[in-house]
Amino acid sequence: MHIRFSEDELATLVEMISLAADVSNMNQTEEGQAGYGRYEALEHKVLESAKLAGLSKIIEMDPARNKNRITEEFQKTSYFQKCLEELRNTIFWEELMMRLTERDITRVMGEKAYLALSETERELMTKPLEKRYWDKFITKGIFPLHWIEPHEEG
Repeated sequence: MHIRFSEDELATLVEMISLAADVSNMNQTEEGQAGYGRYEALEHKVLESAKLAGLSKIIEMDPARNKNRITEEFQKTSYFQKCLEELRNTIFWEELMMRLTERDITRVMGEKAYLALSETERELMTKPLEKRYWDKFITKGIFPLHWIEPHEEG
């Protein structure tokens, strides 16, 4: 099978493949790393072809892995890097908000009672607290969060 790409389309494909490989690499489980190996192999193949097709200014050989990679200079301004940063940012805030909400509710009603709730009941309980956290995170970021060491008995 042969597909013809313009230089712009090929550059977009390179970004898409690199984005997929980087997201896949976030899965650090054994199964995830096996999947990443497949993505990385395809990424190398596409990058090698793209390099030969005229995109050598954005692709270089990674001597440590002996595989092609996007140059650091290209990554700094690439759309896929912006996508990764947005993904990481979104995951961080959503996970933090959900974990804090769940922690606060289980402190009040206990974990067993919380887990016994239906999905609908949980949603009704968590939504107002989630909104409160979102409002705080949007206006103040992480600055209101503080670590308090529990009192330890000697």
